[in-house]
Amino acid sequence: DRLQFIDISVPDFDPTPYNISMDEFMYELHAIDRENHVYRGVEAFSAIWLAFPPLTLYALLGALVMFPGVNPLARLGYWSFARMRRFLPKNQDTCRDETCRIGKDKPPP
Repeated sequence: DRLQFIDISVPDFDPTPYNISMDEFMYELHAIDRENHVYRGVEAFSAIWLAFPPLTLYALLGALVMFPGVNPLARLGYWSFARMRRFLPKNQDTCRDETCRIGKDKPPP
């Protein structure tokens, strides 16, 4: 209950209530907390990961990417990935029935 994911790619998504343009939403990851503070890019990942219970891998990563020596490297990595992600291959069949889940094509054990 600590995170609510919103799919901005659905046709009825309206960015107006967030005061963020659709181009900005598409440019980088955004996270908005209960106080309407907007986090972008690496800071959004950190905010999302810090929403996980303490002492989990995600919570530790959320704290780690904000360290002064790590944050510039994380920003560079995010910036690099954001620029090339549109060129990465997309598997159009994974969500054909509008249900996407990891490993859905794998046979049960």
